[in-house]
Amino acid sequence: MEISAAGRLVVRISAADVGKRVSVRHLAETGVTREKFTDTVGVLTSWDDGVLMITRRDGQSVRIAESALVAGKVVPAERARRRGPAASYGELARIAARGWQPVESERLGEWELRAASGFTRRANSVLPLGDPGLPLDEALTAVRRWYGDRGLPAYIQTATGAAGTQEVLCAELETRGWTREVTAELWTGALAPVADRSPDEAVALSRQADADWLARYQRKGVSEVALRVLGGGSPRSSGAESGGGPSVWFATVPGEDAPAAIGRCVVDGRWAGFAAVEVDSALRRRGLASTVMAALAQRALDEGASAAWLQVESDNAGARALYERMGFAAHHAYHHYREPDVLGVTR
Repeated sequence: MEISAAGRLVVRISAADVGKRVSVRHLAETGVTREKFTDTVGVLTSWDDGVLMITRRDGQSVRIAESALVAGKVVPAERARRRGPAASYGELARIAARGWQPVESERLGEWELRAASGFTRRANSVLPLGDPGLPLDEALTAVRRWYGDRGLPAYIQTATGAAGTQEVLCAELETRGWTREVTAELWTGALAPVADRSPDEAVALSRQADADWLARYQRKGVSEVALRVLGGGSPRSSGAESGGGPSVWFATVPGEDAPAAIGRCVVDGRWAGFAAVEVDSALRRRGLASTVMAALAQRALDEGASAAWLQVESDNAGARALYERMGFAAHHAYHHYREPDVLGVTR
């Protein structure tokens, strides 16, 4: 906390610091014999009518009465990363979007509107990476109209917890009644350690999600649109050879009625993105997920990648423990906000 030359705590922030990362100490409650204080670190997303709102790294917002402030200061926008490849939020957001491409998209300023007949929120949400070119309320109206024309609810994918993320936009959406439905994290790590295990000949790699792979995939009844999203658009040769868009690979470990394990990897420049790593529930804790990822990582290394990313939900303790052992660490959190109901009706 900020301490004056006289040794007193000092509040050195104001409403002019909205949008900056701050650290504050505030009075949480008053007991009979002592006062209790709480420290909060995050982005100052508003300061109105004597109330501050601070959005923390995980996307949760904390409201604090101005009268309860004891100390406060602006802090660096991003903490130093202890391990893993250096990357900005913008770079990772674009790479992740290219790794899970919609079948239709349109620009609204620096926002990208994406649709894929409702297959996953990632392919059916707005990716806001700058100014939409309109006042926010007008932009949100245009977004809702665009998705409504396609028979889809409007979603906006936001991020928190890194330099350049969208804590302020999250707060603006919440004040307008948009509901956060999903929160997960994007993790990064070095690619070589993922591949650092003996090759397993049982892992089959393919350019397409064939019937066997789909038999293990958790999303049943996959449509032609879903296959296009999974395949990354049109089929491609290796990223190193094509010199262009993502190179998509599917891994399968054979099983009895369905594969014992599967995985998907998208190679895009220096990045390899892992997804859909799924293991037969009766065969878990046998290293099959690591085996699948190692085979995909080796192929990605062969194509020139050196860094890795993946997305994991906050409550998936097993996956998080596995990825930590592989050297991954959280880079930022991301969230999907759904449009508010109109007259109580949800589309």
